[in-house]
Amino acid sequence: MALRRTPFTSGEYYHLYNRGNSKQKIFQDLEDYRRFTTLLYTCNSQNNFKMFLIQESKNKDSYIWERGKNLVSIGAYCLMPNHFHLLISEENKEGISKFMQKLSTAYVMYYNNKYKRTGGLFEGKFRSEHLDEDRYLKYIYSYIHLNPIKLFQKDWKDHGINDQVEAIMFLDQYEFSSYPEYRGMNRKQKLILNAKTFPNYFPSPKNFTQEILDWINYDTC
Repeated sequence: MALRRTPFTSGEYYHLYNRGNSKQKIFQDLEDYRRFTTLLYTCNSQNNFKMFLIQESKNKDSYIWERGKNLVSIGAYCLMPNHFHLLISEENKEGISKFMQKLSTAYVMYYNNKYKRTGGLFEGKFRSEHLDEDRYLKYIYSYIHLNPIKLFQKDWKDHGINDQVEAIMFLDQYEFSSYPEYRGMNRKQKLILNAKTFPNYFPSPKNFTQEILDWINYDTC
């Protein structure tokens, strides 16, 4: 894995990603996906991590807790069976590093306890790409949100989408990304995002949907 050559800078944009050791699954069931999604919200705080914030029960919703000041702004995310993607901007010095440390530590503790295992889960430290070009930053929204298509049709990039209507329906119903928010759906997970920190490439769900369709129809995807 290539090391990051420059430190993170507030006001800049980054694509972060990581995967399981030897490409193993890091999400085994719905509970795992939902725990990590909740952690995207609860770990994004300058306050010390509180385990009770992620204790989900019938009478407790982790998204109602007041976190205080954020460490980062999250513009988009997607969870896949053996990896995840995040679009992030740093709110304050070392915000990204602190957030990712809290996120990975909390999830690995949960995962190891649940599956009675020890040791690391991820393939080393997370990777990052500095999105310093406007063209590439806009593209990342489609790249991140189109990841689940591989679960719908594995060879779509080589042969195109067999059924575009069903593909869009699949993405709409995929719970573990920010795609539904950009399509205008109202979920509690919208609290994970702070889209105002990022360029307003998609002023309406219609604009976002057209961007996704353009990439789905792109011959060389």
